[in-house]
Amino acid sequence: MLDALTAALGVAALALAAWCGHAVWRDQPTKDWHFIGMAVVTLLALAQLVVGLVQLGRGEKPEQGTVLFVAYLVGAFAAVPAAGLLSLTERTKWGSVTVAAGAVVLAVLEVRLYDIWGSAGA
Repeated sequence: MLDALTAALGVAALALAAWCGHAVWRDQPTKDWHFIGMAVVTLLALAQLVVGLVQLGRGEKPEQGTVLFVAYLVGAFAAVPAAGLLSLTERTKWGSVTVAAGAVVLAVLEVRLYDIWGSAGA
């Protein structure tokens, strides 16, 4: 898997979490700019999903199993959009908390994906 894409996605997710955390600190709901940030992170996650599936299609195998890898790929792709949808139903600072938490979950999933694929560059 592309280590650079995984790292970029993890950093982008943490940046989104910090940004939404700042909104929580200011007692604000998610705003349009936050949704643009969520879209950027989601596009990176989509790119990772496509790259991961292409690599599987080419016959490359993750160290810890294909089913586990695909499950984490799909979960990583869905984490931020799901949090964004939930934040639309909660138009208070708690919507921002939801997105910040979803972004932190995505960053953790990226670390786990890196481990599942094989951190030695398998």
